[in-house]
Amino acid sequence: MTPFPHLPPYPTVRLMPKADARAIRHGFPWVFANEMVLDRRTKALAPGALAILEDAERRPMAVVTVNPGSKIAARVLDRDPEAVIDGDWIAAKLVRALRHREALFDQPFYRLVHAEADGLPGVVIDRFGDIAVLQPNAAWADTGAETIADALLAATGIRRVVLNGSGRARGLEGLGEELRMLRGEAPEGPVEVPMNGATYMADLMGGQKTGLFYDQRPNHAFTAGLSKDARVLDVFSHVGGFGLAALAQGAASALAVDGSAPALDLARKGAEASGVAERFETRQGDAFDTLAALDKEGRRFEVVVCDPPAFAPSKQALEPGLRAYERIARLAAPLVEEGGYLVLCSCSHAADLSKFRAASARGIGKAGRKGAICYTGFAGADHPVLPQLAEGGYLKALVFRL
Repeated sequence: MTPFPHLPPYPTVRLMPKADARAIRHGFPWVFANEMVLDRRTKALAPGALAILEDAERRPMAVVTVNPGSKIAARVLDRDPEAVIDGDWIAAKLVRALRHREALFDQPFYRLVHAEADGLPGVVIDRFGDIAVLQPNAAWADTGAETIADALLAATGIRRVVLNGSGRARGLEGLGEELRMLRGEAPEGPVEVPMNGATYMADLMGGQKTGLFYDQRPNHAFTAGLSKDARVLDVFSHVGGFGLAALAQGAASALAVDGSAPALDLARKGAEASGVAERFETRQGDAFDTLAALDKEGRRFEVVVCDPPAFAPSKQALEPGLRAYERIARLAAPLVEEGGYLVLCSCSHAADLSKFRAASARGIGKAGRKGAICYTGFAGADHPVLPQLAEGGYLKALVFRL
């Protein structure tokens, strides 16, 4: 297996006396720039370099990956300071992650690696049959992408690997955008993904993120269970997430709304592959404008779903983001039939559950509606969360019965 670019002996980096070494010893996986001694020698380390983290008394704590130019100056890789980070080390992490997913799913379509919670900081890997889409969102993973690809082939049975270098997280690490095949031939077109009784079409070479959002799978399933014989409105539908699952469970109809024409085209292809095309309708347009237009048209639905992109991707964006979530709820609530369901989602880690719930409730109230929450959902079990790292629990789904 290709050796990792950095081999022992690793240089050392050190915590400042004010840093909370105990939190790191107890499982917190990050060291922020203001907690680490950033002297000339440390600043000279290349982004993604491996090092031994020492506490302020120079006692070794862990092997870390360092990025002196990032707010997260170091990420813990292994709490054994003697550990050697190489292809075999990565392969062992992948095998452990794979065992968990194989216990959850009977088909190879899932998130295989969810960053820190799977012991591979900044690494996201989604699996689509024999194809993996790798998002190296930390400098060490970007540097070691070839080694990770080799480990994937050796440990999992995957034969093709796409590198999708896009997204806000990479920018924070000082990494550029790129999309290329690391191993094998690129898929000739969208890949069919079976999920919740429906078939989705994932564009692995040109779609959003890795091509499909696996995190909503349990929330798709719960909402689909409410949707038998219902008219369903799926806003910010991407490739048909909630709508196709609802149709697979017997919904009377589904209207998918999204601003992306390519996403809606994939949604229509998914409806055809699922055998529900005659009950599936799409409308391209701005979500806010479309919600208002549907109200003017007098359209009503038994189930309305709004699953927007992250309106509050950072603390700085929190207040305007919460106002946007409130506005979505205010515009969507009038479209729900009496006794129907309004499903509101947030993938903003900066907006915690209580803030998102309050913003949603305000919007519903301002629309002159009221309702009780009958379900609170999160990302699926293939998206584990470190208890020490609240940021990992970004996804929230609230189902109100109005």
